[in-house]
Amino acid sequence: MRIISVFLSLFIAGIVNSAAQSLEAELETVFEEFELMGLSVLVSIEGESETFSYGLRDFDRSLPINDDTHYRIASISKSVVALGMMKLYDEGLFELDDDISSHLGYTVENPNFPGEPITFRMLLSHQSSLQDGSGYTSFLNATYNQTPIPSISEVLLPSGSFYTSDMWRTEIPGSFFAYSNINFGLLGTLLEAIIGERFDIYMKEEILEPLGIDGSFNIQDINDINDVAVLYRNNNGWQPQADNYQGTYPIPPNLSSYTPGTNGAYFAPQGGLRCTAADLGKFLNFLQSNGTSASLEISTAAIEEMKTMQWNYNGSNGDNYFGLFNRWGLGLHQSNTDTGDTICLDAPSGVFIGHLGEAYGLISDAYFSESDPISFVVMTNGSWNGYQFGNYSSYYTLEESIFTILCDYFTETLSTVSLEDSDIAIFPNPASEELHVQAQEKLNYELYSSLGRLVDKGMIDQAKTIQLPNLEDGIYFLKLKGKDTFTSHSIAIRNE
Repeated sequence: MRIISVFLSLFIAGIVNSAAQSLEAELETVFEEFELMGLSVLVSIEGESETFSYGLRDFDRSLPINDDTHYRIASISKSVVALGMMKLYDEGLFELDDDISSHLGYTVENPNFPGEPITFRMLLSHQSSLQDGSGYTSFLNATYNQTPIPSISEVLLPSGSFYTSDMWRTEIPGSFFAYSNINFGLLGTLLEAIIGERFDIYMKEEILEPLGIDGSFNIQDINDINDVAVLYRNNNGWQPQADNYQGTYPIPPNLSSYTPGTNGAYFAPQGGLRCTAADLGKFLNFLQSNGTSASLEISTAAIEEMKTMQWNYNGSNGDNYFGLFNRWGLGLHQSNTDTGDTICLDAPSGVFIGHLGEAYGLISDAYFSESDPISFVVMTNGSWNGYQFGNYSSYYTLEESIFTILCDYFTETLSTVSLEDSDIAIFPNPASEELHVQAQEKLNYELYSSLGRLVDKGMIDQAKTIQLPNLEDGIYFLKLKGKDTFTSHSIAIRNE
């Protein structure tokens, strides 16, 4: 039995290694086709992770993306902040349905619904009735540039100098989902008010370090400033948008007069965490394992509460952002539930839990499967052609293309049997007008462009000629699936 087990392990290891090599090549094709500045992709199966890196983290200095590259991960930061809040909840420092006003020393309420409490649960699930109104941008600019730092009450209360009436929605608190950054700026402030400590210090010492994450909400904490990825957009050439430090730390701010609990938005809990793809992988594994993968002390019950659905779109109870947001937990997006939030097409991976982000040219995704032992992280620091809406979902075409590759990788790796090359004949390759496929079993096939667009699909019963009418030159991916088998092949199409 032991010998059989060893051979089975070696066989599976061979499949995984072959699949990883194919994955690396397919991701490189996407990197090139989309003309990205840089790209990091992490895949994890049963807690074992691998990271793939492409391109540059600093264009001007020709510094490559690598495993140590720290991205400003945008809104994925919110999920990490939510874990920080759940730790305080787990320690009994507040209840999820507490009125937040009791922790701030002033009354925060929607002026349209006086007397209705705003709770922690509402903030964490974007049901507080707060939104990023027209006063939010000027408040945030003052937060980062004004001395002393203004209180967050200045944008929340009608008497505040940055307040505008559209900071509050017209739906009763707790009844309507509206994704907003101000929810997490307020949560950062509440965290400080509860513990009497700066947000960035607490998050680093009590959350990030116990998770084994070498990152921070404070740029001064990054061990090597050269590891930080510059974020770019194409504006008649690559133009830095954020984190263009050129090897020099920015001058640290003087926070000696700052009172914790005044305005935690200063530390950007809504999107300012800088960390690596591997760091995010550790965070996902911690949630997926209900807290068993790291030394951070928090109960299983608190993590499960965080992952529990708090809001489900019914057609009228929220802004589902063009179909992308259909379910939400506490600081966690629940995806792969409908057409608009599709991650894996026709794959048995169930709901994916995590978050996505976008800022300054960066796109980021970090999700784990609720039903399978898989997770992934995707981050890019810029695309030459920008980002286009997806072909079959509300994600961008770049995300769809990468998701398709990752889902096939997970399917192939988790399959008990992999199709052998000797069982399949595919010719010619490169192809032009026709592609011939021969197989020893009945298979379903799907042909995708490198941008993730489904070109053709059908069935192969021993032999099939796939017509390739008017397809542009480039790399395509042929996915072959049997009852318990899966394989993927790169096909070059060249029209002579």
